[in-house]
Amino acid sequence: MSGQDHTLHRPWRHIDRRKSRQIMVGGVPVGGDAPITVQTMTNTLTHDVEATVAQILACEQAGVDIIRVSCPDEESSAALKHIVPRIHVPLVADIHFHYKRGIEAAMNGASCLRINPGNIGSEDRVKEVIRAAKDNNCSIRIGVNAGSLERDLLEKHGEPCPDAMVESAQRHIKILEDHDFFNFKISCKASDPFLAVAAYMQLASVCDYPLHVGVTEAGGLRTGTIKSAIGMGNLLWAGVGDTIRVSLSADPVEEVKAGFEILKALGLRHRGVNVISCPSCARQQFNVIKTVEMLEERLAHISTPMTLSVIGCVVNGPGEALMTDIGFTGGGKGTHQVYVGGKAAYRLQEGDESIVEHLVKMVEEKAAEIEAAQKAA
Repeated sequence: MSGQDHTLHRPWRHIDRRKSRQIMVGGVPVGGDAPITVQTMTNTLTHDVEATVAQILACEQAGVDIIRVSCPDEESSAALKHIVPRIHVPLVADIHFHYKRGIEAAMNGASCLRINPGNIGSEDRVKEVIRAAKDNNCSIRIGVNAGSLERDLLEKHGEPCPDAMVESAQRHIKILEDHDFFNFKISCKASDPFLAVAAYMQLASVCDYPLHVGVTEAGGLRTGTIKSAIGMGNLLWAGVGDTIRVSLSADPVEEVKAGFEILKALGLRHRGVNVISCPSCARQQFNVIKTVEMLEERLAHISTPMTLSVIGCVVNGPGEALMTDIGFTGGGKGTHQVYVGGKAAYRLQEGDESIVEHLVKMVEEKAAEIEAAQKAA
């Protein structure tokens, strides 16, 4: 409520986060006691500076903490020096195959280099990337992926499996540690949620580095969100995960939204309006589905953590309203009950003002009130 989820004090809602060391991605802390950060990745051509900047700024509006761009060629890594000054979140350069792109990205303003050990090449090349990261105050993400494991590990284990993925991660952890580099995080992704969860849990037990969690190549907006919520939800519920990315074949803004919704559902992070609404039935006293659809669209700009219950009838409406900042319950004869701070405040007669307009105004006023109080504190 009002930016705080008081239910977190209830023992059955408590999550003990895995204790990890903390690193910095630009100015954003990852791991330790820092909030779990939400990432996404652009799908523009990185060398198209205008398109890439526009997409990053849209993701910033959705609340993204860290942004990643692909650097497949020299033109892309060179573009970073024109992109970084125009954005407000740390940028991660995604490097595959061409280790020189990592060196260029570090020199051109990247805050972090994501390297896939199975793709980057020899240890000597990895060493050069480490040197560039050190020289330019970059962190590194070791990005292990079930789909691109080293050939010798596949031959040893027969197929991508948790043991192979964790062995790959440990191999490259050692390389970084041997070169006195510790400012890194690790991912251990797979498109199969079972494989991803098993690999991450095993990795979490053998190191204390921060973990970037996700189910890779999860699918389209609906199926990918569900698959990610199942896999990442299991990990986060177990306390595993310091930064997340929901991988969808969709607009990156949708990835950011899905990431925050997963964290919000687990009580791990709160951003924007949490709308609690019923699925509607024959008892509804107004069109719940249409109302909620319009509210979610109209309230997308609110970043202040708040709760809003929208319930079609008095069966559950008053009870839900007790636990939300603002509540709305459908009543008979076109007269509905409005709640503020868990208490019945007044009734809204249909025709006085549309339900959507009335609730949007209430939420915006409440958000402004919370923000003013926070600034004054």
